[in-house]
Amino acid sequence: MLDVQNIRKDFPILQRKVNGKPLIYFDNAATSQTPQQVIDVIVDYYTNYNANIHRGVHSLSQEATDAYEQARIKIQKHFNAKHPHEIIYTAGTTHSINLVANGFSSLLQKGDEIIVSALEHHSNIVPWQMLCERTGAILKVIPMNENGELILSDFDALLNDHTKLVFVNHISNALGTINPIEYIIDEAHKVGAAVLVDGAQSCPHIKPDVQALDVDFYVCSAHKLCGPTGVGMLYGKEDWLNKLPPYQGGGEMIAEVSFEKTTYAALPHKFEAGTPNICGGIAFGAAIDYMNSIGFDNIAQYEHELLEYGTEQLQKIEGLKIYGTAKEKTSVISFNVGTIHPYDIGTILDKMGIAVRTGHHCAQPIMDFYKIPGTVRASFMFYNTKEEIDTFITALKKAVMMLS
Repeated sequence: MLDVQNIRKDFPILQRKVNGKPLIYFDNAATSQTPQQVIDVIVDYYTNYNANIHRGVHSLSQEATDAYEQARIKIQKHFNAKHPHEIIYTAGTTHSINLVANGFSSLLQKGDEIIVSALEHHSNIVPWQMLCERTGAILKVIPMNENGELILSDFDALLNDHTKLVFVNHISNALGTINPIEYIIDEAHKVGAAVLVDGAQSCPHIKPDVQALDVDFYVCSAHKLCGPTGVGMLYGKEDWLNKLPPYQGGGEMIAEVSFEKTTYAALPHKFEAGTPNICGGIAFGAAIDYMNSIGFDNIAQYEHELLEYGTEQLQKIEGLKIYGTAKEKTSVISFNVGTIHPYDIGTILDKMGIAVRTGHHCAQPIMDFYKIPGTVRASFMFYNTKEEIDTFITALKKAVMMLS
């Protein structure tokens, strides 16, 4: 069992008040909070060895380079990538997806087909629509059922020799559904299609093994797993990364430059043009260290308890409907109460110090499926407690009474 009260002491923000009330932070699917151990690494970088990397011979540059590349190795080992150069630093999940989509512009032809799921975040829809506009490829969608689960028989029917790419999130940010990515990867590979998995929502709760999954691309953001914003990673199999052209041109991603011809650097630098978020990369590694020190099995078990408890308590509220009731899901609960607009509920909860997310959660197709404008979304992390859920339920009942 986790010592949650001791863990909570690692997070300074959890000690503050909002609108005169102790902060209850249930917006973890949007961004997690950052422990002091990671904050200290950020402060240490800017205090003691702030310098540009890879190009400098002076001591600060070498220290920064070593720390940045050691963090890459931590990320590689965490995800069990075969090589460190299969880990590309990016600005986050959206950047990672766009990097791959841009690369496939030169690999797809008119009439090729790509598949996305109905459960995707906009960042795993729009880049592929743009790719289809550029190439003439055809976008197809795996439909979902009322429980928020993908209909795999329809996915099977969509696959054919024209399928070149399949994109699916590991966990839905709007509903918490854990998708059967192992099956999707295996079936896609049978027709020769590459698979990209959006791991933004899974990485705080699950420790993916990219080699065991045999996934071609896997992406995530540091700020979802107790790290800083503005940094993330793209894992890609070495063969695929070598096939893709550079996403951006500039310093660091080159081998030789002349006005007649430029040759590109080897992996991973081919995709890392310009000065990166050095401190962010280092802190990303520190965040992974922190979460591994707690243990992902411990995290998953405890967060499942929070999910079951929160679901049980919410179902007692008259007129409340939960969206996303998949058999396999993680610590996200999206709901509405009667005809009350989710924004109004969220506003009143904020007055009581409770942070939830309201709206369509950048997943408008899901809301269209349910014929609703949006939901209230409460999302939990390992530093949340059942006592906080109790306070949330009391506040929610008060908000419903005020708005009814």
